[in-house]
Amino acid sequence: MATLVATFFLVQGEAKALDPENTLYLDLKDGRVVIEMRPDLAPGHVARIKELARAGFYDGVVFHRVIDGFMAQTGDPTGTGSGGSNKPNLKAEFSKEPHVRGTVSMARTPDPNSANSQFFICFADASFLNGQYTVWGKVTQGMEFVDNIKKGSQSRNGQVTDPDKIIKMQVAADAK
Repeated sequence: MATLVATFFLVQGEAKALDPENTLYLDLKDGRVVIEMRPDLAPGHVARIKELARAGFYDGVVFHRVIDGFMAQTGDPTGTGSGGSNKPNLKAEFSKEPHVRGTVSMARTPDPNSANSQFFICFADASFLNGQYTVWGKVTQGMEFVDNIKKGSQSRNGQVTDPDKIIKMQVAADAK
């Protein structure tokens, strides 16, 4: 019989349990990152992330663009920053949720409705992105492991040589 382990995070000093159906486990070389997904902000994007995670799409995918003090981007199976899943692009679901340290948001081209599978995690506040990119989650545990992701070259817009990768990404409700 499978045992479900509850994941908790602090809200104003009080421990709150995360909903396993809307929690992601992102396993990196240094440890597990726990992401609270926000279907209240971006239901279509959360559904896509869960669908792809459940299919194993993200397992082994590299962090192809990592800019120190800004963000780590992943989700492109080609590792170039120009690829995505075979699913149709998503319509933007912009909100007033700010891009702060630990925010998880969708990457896209200049077309606001071009998000597909790529996403990024903010290392620091990035208010210049507010209202222009779809926020769909927040790191609640393991941000120190995100901080350890290999950074790319500033002169090459964060492109990483020999990049770190996602070992496994799974919806907590499915975790074994």
